[in-house]
Amino acid sequence: QVQLEESGGGSVQTGGSLRLSCVVSEDNISSYCMGWFRQAPGKEREGVAMISATGGTRAYENSSKGRTTISRDNARNTLYLQMNTLTPEDTAMYYCAAEPCRGADWYVPQYTYWGRGTQVTVSS
Repeated sequence: QVQLEESGGGSVQTGGSLRLSCVVSEDNISSYCMGWFRQAPGKEREGVAMISATGGTRAYENSSKGRTTISRDNARNTLYLQMNTLTPEDTAMYYCAAEPCRGADWYVPQYTYWGRGTQVTVSS
């Protein structure tokens, strides 16, 4: 089974930055579309950013674009999420996810594999 493990979360003040990482158990992740999602208490899970298998295409939710950068290092089997200028509204559990692209560029309708999440807390 493909396993994903997030890290890099923590507590920061408003305006701070964090870099999240997600290590995938597969030796070769070059065929996986991947993404970052988040969920705050009392709210539904929402997408943050998605990336194509090679990293050539990146997509962001409007609320994150400009402050957030998704990237990947397939040689290290790792997905990254750089977040800058954080605000309390960014407080949530952040999850990474993966899905075989099966010919898709970056968009897949659902993700089969999920990590357990890493907590991000931003204080004012």
